[in-house]
Amino acid sequence: MKVVLFCGGMGMRMREYSDQIPKPMVPIGTRPILWHLMKYYAHYGHTDFILCLGYRAEVIKEYFLHYKEWLSNDFVLSGSGGAPQLLNTDIHDWRITFVDTGIQSNIGERLLAVREHLDGEEEFLANYSDGLTGLPLPRLIDHFREHGRVASFMLTPPSQTFHLVSLADDSVVAGIQESRRAGLWVNAGFFVFRREIFDYMRPGEELVYEPFARLIADRQLVGYRYDGFWAGMDTFKDRQQFEDLHAGGTAPWEVWHPEHPGG
Repeated sequence: MKVVLFCGGMGMRMREYSDQIPKPMVPIGTRPILWHLMKYYAHYGHTDFILCLGYRAEVIKEYFLHYKEWLSNDFVLSGSGGAPQLLNTDIHDWRITFVDTGIQSNIGERLLAVREHLDGEEEFLANYSDGLTGLPLPRLIDHFREHGRVASFMLTPPSQTFHLVSLADDSVVAGIQESRRAGLWVNAGFFVFRREIFDYMRPGEELVYEPFARLIADRQLVGYRYDGFWAGMDTFKDRQQFEDLHAGGTAPWEVWHPEHPGG
């Protein structure tokens, strides 16, 4: 399946980076979060990517046009000073389509902008490009196909703990409950769509509002609940969490490593 990645965000809550690079290019180790996400999809055989570009699109284009394969692969360097002999590669079988979908476009507009690049695709994947997970991807796809609906997305408990407060009529607090214990599920941004999704979309609409409301009315939207690792990168603190997991060798999204225990 083709993978549509929404890469146009500014990352306004990550001021440390947003003035120089788009949010999907915020680094984890030597590679941006976008690369980690693409590596995740590629591990499961999905290597045909469509990048919906916007803010600082040139940064993403230049990164892949001048890709440094040796940064994340072993190699041999001879004394003659020639090019390094790579012992393994990252992206040799990836196909990447770069599409400028506008600076201010919302997700729905970006998806409509790449519709022609999905001609002939009965199903495709899509992602916000700012979160990572350890979910075994075939589970999500199989669940989607079993239900035979137009759209599906991964649901996860809130990644951050906050307190839900209920009030009595006189403003006296009646109860406090942790969000992760309240049975709440949030949209994690990992989507599977049939081509019919475009029948539910109109110009200018945000994907998860009006189009999803139509899908819900037609009972054509399903959610896959996953309570394993998922985290989004919205703040500098989030980025540091990713960095710590990666540096410690315990990154649950790095499913491509032979020693990864799986979901």
